[in-house]
Amino acid sequence: MTQQLPTAEPDDETRALRADIYRLLGRLLREPPDEALLAWLTSLAPEGDGDLARGWQGLAQAAGEATPAALARAHFRHLVGVIEGDVTPYASWYRQGALMDEALVALRRDLRRLGIARAEHSRDPEDHLAAELEVMALLVETSPHEEAGFYRRHLAPWADRCLADLAAVDTPFHARLGELGRAFLAEEARRLAAIDGEAPVRFVTPPVS
Repeated sequence: MTQQLPTAEPDDETRALRADIYRLLGRLLREPPDEALLAWLTSLAPEGDGDLARGWQGLAQAAGEATPAALARAHFRHLVGVIEGDVTPYASWYRQGALMDEALVALRRDLRRLGIARAEHSRDPEDHLAAELEVMALLVETSPHEEAGFYRRHLAPWADRCLADLAAVDTPFHARLGELGRAFLAEEARRLAAIDGEAPVRFVTPPVS
């Protein structure tokens, strides 16, 4: 069955589901899954043949073949590392080539305007991909008029490239997480464009110099 894009604001159930997916992706990018979360992911039985359905299917299968201990080691290697992991999941890194750069400054300015503050226990700069996904979850739930603008300014320019890099790592679970994230954000770009009645939100890849 072909899924049609919404032409109006989605209902509350759809909005809650979208927020949950943003939070789940953020959770898995920020820290490895514990035993309970891994078991829940393994139990998923998504149906369909689109990119998003295949993303869920791949993650569920990879979850069933993994252990929390192995994924904890893989998470450190891929997303943390001694200095930096295989993937450096910060907007400034992807957009300016350095940490704590212009993308973080612009994000902090928007977060202040939105009244959103970094959690006191968090040590990561706010432009970590997990943090930006968590902000999107909050906006989906509480400020739907802000979600498309935030997505365009802070996720569209770099998130797909970051998740593509994650999809290329050698741990199946994290690679499938990258693929699922790309499929979900691509659908979100189309959804937000349809709701706003604007041109699709496009991922921007700078030309190679």
